[in-house]
Amino acid sequence: MLFSVFMLALHSVQRNLLRSFLTILGIVIGVSAVITMVTLGNGATQAIQMQISSLGTNLLMVRPGQRGFGGGGGGGVPQFTEADAAAIAAQIGGVAAVAPQGTTSVTVVANGRNWATSVTGSSNDWFVTGNWKLASGRIFDPDEQRAGAAVCVIGETVRREIYGGTVSQTGLGAQLRVKQFSCDVIGILAAKGQGGMGDQDDTVVVPLRTLQRRVTGTRKVGTLLVAMQEGSDSTPLKASLRQLLRERRKLAENDDDNFNIFDTQQLAETLSSTTEVLTTLLGAVAAVSLLVGGIGIMNIMLVSVTERTREIGLRLAVGALESEVLLQFLIEAVVLSALGGLVGIIIATAASYGLSAVMAVPYSFDLSINLLALVFSAFIGVIFGYFPARSAARMDPIEALRHE
Repeated sequence: MLFSVFMLALHSVQRNLLRSFLTILGIVIGVSAVITMVTLGNGATQAIQMQISSLGTNLLMVRPGQRGFGGGGGGGVPQFTEADAAAIAAQIGGVAAVAPQGTTSVTVVANGRNWATSVTGSSNDWFVTGNWKLASGRIFDPDEQRAGAAVCVIGETVRREIYGGTVSQTGLGAQLRVKQFSCDVIGILAAKGQGGMGDQDDTVVVPLRTLQRRVTGTRKVGTLLVAMQEGSDSTPLKASLRQLLRERRKLAENDDDNFNIFDTQQLAETLSSTTEVLTTLLGAVAAVSLLVGGIGIMNIMLVSVTERTREIGLRLAVGALESEVLLQFLIEAVVLSALGGLVGIIIATAASYGLSAVMAVPYSFDLSINLLALVFSAFIGVIFGYFPARSAARMDPIEALRHE
């Protein structure tokens, strides 16, 4: 009985294809919008997490000043020194590496080309804290760091803009003029791409003393990069780090900190939770169109009941049960809404894939949201199809047969 009722419902849908398509249009738009919004939101969350993790695993960034990261400090705020970095490495447990870092903007010249970039001075621990790998060449040896030798490691963007667009033109071993001195290119950084603070590959790295002596002319350090050991709890480590820096900077008990500690892991969690909330909000807004589609199904089913009044009366007159008529129209509504859900999934998959490429975020097929959208669309058919189906099942056969 159930199979025959299902076939009757399918036949009714096929009999009015254009009307059936227009009926499910709201469901199609709703399902495709929900899935697309959620998929793109998940992709954006993954992109943010990858960008933050590219800064370094379990990384703390310590900067002078009382404002948040990026705000910097006032002219009277003392900077850090290499001794601060050494003290952190020696006195705080759970630290994997500490790198003092100084950065300034320069124009580099070589090979008949020039390029405006940033030059970073630091120790070999900088490569550890930032999770950097070498595509070719080597990092600094101890003598080069102590002497402030004229050597450098360049990022992929600098390599491409100065030495050519092909990987074969590495520039390794070539001379690169940085501001007023020339350095030997001893290494090429593996590409990381865009990050939260711009192009991560657009950089030149030199020993810290090279930067201090040949570029900035000061022994001060603008940033301390502290990489925590895997599995370390950042809360007590940050507390110990704060206490140590307050002691070294001779701050009284009632004095505010004149430095700030920026936790990349907390930033990643905060941004991820924010994008998840926005994704849920966008998905909820898009889901409103599913309700609109359900109302459209109810309206069309009511029209269908009116058009088929004599057919319903004939079925009831020859012995069809109310439950069979109810089930027939309910199945029609569910078939329509489920079909709309399937079409919406196909459109959403294509749209999500294309928009992910345009937005430069990862495309991740989420089976659960697709199945949920399909089930919810069928549920919409049950909810909004019940009233028309009940109206058909409760018809008086005699009155239905008299209907013109």
